[in-house]
Amino acid sequence: MLTIIHGNIMTMAGKDYEDGFVQIRNGKITAVGDMADCPVQKGGDGVICANGNPVLPGIIEAHCHMGITEEKKGMEGDDCNESVEPITPYLRAIDAINPMDAAFDDALRAGITSAMVGPGSSNVVGGQFAFIKTHGRCIDRMIVKAPAAMKVAFGENPKVNFSGQNISPATRMAIAAMLREELFKAQEYQRKRKENPEQEKDFRYECWLPVLEGRIPLKAHVHRADDILTAIRIAKEFHLSMTLDHCSEGHLIAEEIKESGFPAIVGPDMASRNKIEVQNMAFKTVGILNKEGICTAITTDHPVSMIQFLPICAGLAVKSGLPPQEGLRSITINAARICGVSDCVGSLEPGKDGDVVIFDGNPLEVFTSALCTIIEGKVVYQDEKTNLL
Repeated sequence: MLTIIHGNIMTMAGKDYEDGFVQIRNGKITAVGDMADCPVQKGGDGVICANGNPVLPGIIEAHCHMGITEEKKGMEGDDCNESVEPITPYLRAIDAINPMDAAFDDALRAGITSAMVGPGSSNVVGGQFAFIKTHGRCIDRMIVKAPAAMKVAFGENPKVNFSGQNISPATRMAIAAMLREELFKAQEYQRKRKENPEQEKDFRYECWLPVLEGRIPLKAHVHRADDILTAIRIAKEFHLSMTLDHCSEGHLIAEEIKESGFPAIVGPDMASRNKIEVQNMAFKTVGILNKEGICTAITTDHPVSMIQFLPICAGLAVKSGLPPQEGLRSITINAARICGVSDCVGSLEPGKDGDVVIFDGNPLEVFTSALCTIIEGKVVYQDEKTNLL
């Protein structure tokens, strides 16, 4: 059992405790409350005194490529895009994530305890994302949910990749048409499987069933307003759930996004405007969408911008108009809800995973450090200058 005492507990669940405690048993939170109700009132084995510092749920990166696009390893460590074929739904992120990538240590040092990780955006359909914890050596033991989403991409990336190979798609029309054709065939496969459950499984289309059954969303790479609207159009045609990832021009069509009902994962705004489709990228986007009542999260899109800067990205969004509490929610409970894992992470509540971070200040501020990162009740990082144990 682990008990964190005398912390400024920010639960992301509607009720905070200025002098409170969090208790974890067998990897799960068992109690959260005011110190007056804490069964442990002083230090000892299994007790961490937060000394009045902020205590938050583990931070969540809602869209990245850590461990797939490895740092320091060039082509040999880059498994992000199977860029020789435009439609590859059967690819699984878990077969390419290398937990030895330096990004995992950087994440823990920044208080990031879980992440949605998957293939990149060179393909019309890129493959299956996985939601994982950021500590471990064996990916199979780090998985929270896999598959967790199906990656699709609109706009420049598929165009540039395949037009250079002199094959489709070379236009936005072809991207949309190829995705529609794939979804149509997947629906036909689903229908035949329902009619005859004993029929032989088709490896290419079996992976679409969780999407068609509404168990996981499409994860749509969309920057430009027209690409966002095309993604919405196709998802509505096929009655699918979807997340709008990047959503760089979302602030220009906030009303339409709100009407769609789809959430947005905004970013990476801490990156250069090196493509035409990101010319209107700005930290103000997430605040405008949030004001419209759209559920929003923030992403670094690591390694496009570095994963350890996720809290700072949220801080810059606050600087550009996002309310401070919503800044914290965008990298905790909102991210968990959008990723479909809010039953186990994203807030400090009994029954959820014991993923907790103690900071020495507001995590949205640049000088703030994570003092202690805890995943499922185990201390996985502690600042070398601080002894909380």
